[in-house]
Amino acid sequence: MKTKKNEHKGQRSTYSVIFYIKKGNCKKNGLCPLMGRITIDGESKAFSPKIDIEPDLWDAKTNRMLGKSRQSLSVNDKIEKYIRKIDLYYDEMLNERGYITAELVKNALEGIGQKEIYLLKLFKEHNDEFQLRVGVDKAKGTYVKYRHAYNRLTDFIRYKYEKEDFLLRNLTLSFIEDYDFYLRNERKMANNTISDHMTHLKKIVSRAIKQGTLHKNPFFEYRHQQTAMVCRFLQPDELERIMQTYIPSPRTCYVRDIFVFACFTGLAYADLCNLSEENLKTGDNGKMWICIERQKSKTDCCIPLMKLPLQIIEKYRYLRNEGKLFKTVSSGSLANHFRKLEALCGVKHITFHMGRHTFGTQIALSQGVSIASISKILGHTSIKTTQIYAKVTGQKLNEDMKILSGQMKGKYVLPEVNHIESYKLPSD
Repeated sequence: MKTKKNEHKGQRSTYSVIFYIKKGNCKKNGLCPLMGRITIDGESKAFSPKIDIEPDLWDAKTNRMLGKSRQSLSVNDKIEKYIRKIDLYYDEMLNERGYITAELVKNALEGIGQKEIYLLKLFKEHNDEFQLRVGVDKAKGTYVKYRHAYNRLTDFIRYKYEKEDFLLRNLTLSFIEDYDFYLRNERKMANNTISDHMTHLKKIVSRAIKQGTLHKNPFFEYRHQQTAMVCRFLQPDELERIMQTYIPSPRTCYVRDIFVFACFTGLAYADLCNLSEENLKTGDNGKMWICIERQKSKTDCCIPLMKLPLQIIEKYRYLRNEGKLFKTVSSGSLANHFRKLEALCGVKHITFHMGRHTFGTQIALSQGVSIASISKILGHTSIKTTQIYAKVTGQKLNEDMKILSGQMKGKYVLPEVNHIESYKLPSD
């Protein structure tokens, strides 16, 4: 039996380790399993050294085997090694954490909660596992974002602490707030970009808590106010210029055309890349539809095809490969061609996702399509998301007010005052 009393930072801790045999669980060969028990401040946790011994050779007073046989010496030596290992875990945890429990020592002894105790190491492990799932149930774009978040966190730890990694047990609210300040002032990031980085870090913190490495969530008292999302979309004259401007470069022209396709279908770029001949369906009335499962939300969406997107599909039929309707363009190449389009068409800024926003506002909502129908076409899981995309434009608001005025005409009339000149407002 091992007993110990400790004082750490004014707190007293009692601690003992004993070994015993479970006579009630003897096996057919007559051997009984050896067990150990760690007790700290009245809390006890049992563990198994995975050793079987003869019950007649066990001395309960000394917690050792009797005699000097090879088996007795071997078992007693293993018990001593267990005690030394438990002592080491006890002292290390008490010094690092300032507190200790029997469960923590037992977990350390069994290797539970000891994996990846450094922040960046755990983050890299997460990213490596995530990368293996890309193309299965995870998107490459999300992996790229996690990798970018890892790089920024690495930069911060080097900048703030001059270290290559950071001990997870030392992760506190102060670390989180310092990281927020670094992203905001040193990296000049916008509010929502900071929120994205914090969301990625939260995922790693949750992973550490689940595996037992971290016992207190440093994000518990952290508050970050996210700026309301502003969805950018093209104005009618901008869309018209993009469609009508002569584009001398075939590649830039192709990028223009698939962007216009998104403006008239509401497809995100990832879904456009996944679009195949199998997604083209013909309805009962002969109308052509796109029916596809959205990559982001895994929801089904069905999009009726207007004449213009049908023309674009037919225009690039010769580029089809393995049934895909459109040839994939890298994000970097897309950005370069959009810069060229901006200069040629006199449009301030273009991103591919603006096509989806433009469909929700100018093409659909402004032409009288209901929010519910737009939500179904865009494949949203919540109509609240659609309300962000489908911004009520001034044109739509004017048209709705004209309809309302027509419907209300003659229904409500203010009574005439016979003698206006003698009518006075009541005094306060």
